[in-house]
Amino acid sequence: MPQAVITDEMIASMQAKVGANLRIDHSVNNELASRIAVTKFVGGIGDINPLWTDAEHATASPYGAPVAPPSFIIGCFSGIQFGWPGLGSFHSESTLTFHRPVYWGDVVDASCVYTGFDGPSPSSFAGRTVTDKFCNSYHNQHGELIATIEWNVINFERGSASQKQKSTNAKPQPQLPHPWAEEEIAEIEAQVLAERPRGAEPRYWDDVTEGQELDVVTKGPIGLTDEIAFVAGGGTPIPRLKAHAAALHDYAAHPAWAFRDPITGAKEPIYSVHYNYQAARAMSVAFQYDVGFQRQCWQLHHLTHWSGDHAWIKSAHSEYRKFVYLSDVVRLTGTITGKRVDEDGDHVVDIRTAAVNQRGETVMPGWAVVALPVRGEDGSPAGRRARA
Repeated sequence: MPQAVITDEMIASMQAKVGANLRIDHSVNNELASRIAVTKFVGGIGDINPLWTDAEHATASPYGAPVAPPSFIIGCFSGIQFGWPGLGSFHSESTLTFHRPVYWGDVVDASCVYTGFDGPSPSSFAGRTVTDKFCNSYHNQHGELIATIEWNVINFERGSASQKQKSTNAKPQPQLPHPWAEEEIAEIEAQVLAERPRGAEPRYWDDVTEGQELDVVTKGPIGLTDEIAFVAGGGTPIPRLKAHAAALHDYAAHPAWAFRDPITGAKEPIYSVHYNYQAARAMSVAFQYDVGFQRQCWQLHHLTHWSGDHAWIKSAHSEYRKFVYLSDVVRLTGTITGKRVDEDGDHVVDIRTAAVNQRGETVMPGWAVVALPVRGEDGSPAGRRARA
């Protein structure tokens, strides 16, 4: 892969682009929230909640009709490769705010604004880094705002990162893929199969208490098909994945989008770090790893799994720390840190969330604000946002 350093010319070029409404057509994966599109997306994040796939169940819910999970917007458009040619990049954190549900049949119109960058800054991983900031907005066919995502990307000097990786090889590194024993895998899979979403039974604000733990949702051991299913469901190919002549024309116009796989001789997209070992190694990472927004989808799955059909996820934030490698197991956890009535009049709980791997490392700390129904009150947070 090309290896560049951050220059004054790069910085000036990117400063001139601050505030630009970016062209994203090549990275939009879904526009229509059809039954099949929603079903493929929830399958790709491993969410078994019938609210998203069972029309009869959803029609009986406060929404009154089949809907998509809040994370579905990520499968429509999540991000874009932009600027800083020759640098490596990692999605580092995101904050999502949700305003309206997406119903089956809705058309989702996404946009992305480049809001600026921080740095350059020194790094323990690479020579220097810059952190890009973006804001995505999503509207439906009625012009109503569905959600916004504010997200950051760390760009780094890839050559310096490779050198620093070589200098730290003496430090203990995790064995990859993880050496699971057969009985360990059986125990993990039994736990996953036992997990059930809250569903139609309301979880009332009155009944939750500060310090209460959320039900755990487990992902893994993460395999190649888990990554492919996420991509097939619309999950963040940047740009959209193509094959043969369609791909080669793109790569000829945008050389930074691809690299030459030394094993197969084929050109592969930079995005293939998530399922291609050679691409991950070229990015100075030990093994294939998950997608940042994929991990955020897991967080949102965890929240809707716990809160039930009557609740509404108002906002969620995650930071992507450490890599989640293929073969890892990640457990999504949460703790209620407070409950209140917010400025919108919603009865909400504040939740500290985390994703922890089998090595005991917190790979995704975060937080969320969830509105819950109240005993004795008409309606619910989901019902108040339902389409009339």
